[in-house]
Amino acid sequence: MGWKLLLRRSTLIEAQHCANLLESAGIRTQVRNRFLAGAIGEIPPTEAWPQVWVPESQDHESALARLHELSGELDPSAADWHCPACGERIEPQFGACWNCGRARPGDP
Repeated sequence: MGWKLLLRRSTLIEAQHCANLLESAGIRTQVRNRFLAGAIGEIPPTEAWPQVWVPESQDHESALARLHELSGELDPSAADWHCPACGERIEPQFGACWNCGRARPGDP
């Protein structure tokens, strides 16, 4: 199976986050150029940025649209929540308690 470049991100954390979002939506990914930062200067900086690749059979536009949709679901103004099992305060981007593993109320 062949792969095609979907996007580049300036940091590995951003690229891996995008890949994780796509994987959670059932879209296979590969993160490439994880260790090319040391080559900056020898090659153009953007060529050394981490890249997210998807299978050739994946529609490029639908993958980008899904990523945009999933990214928009992360509301930075959302409030922290408290675990109903242990009372721990959890930041809004997390769907489960880091302390006991209980799912956020309302999540499947």
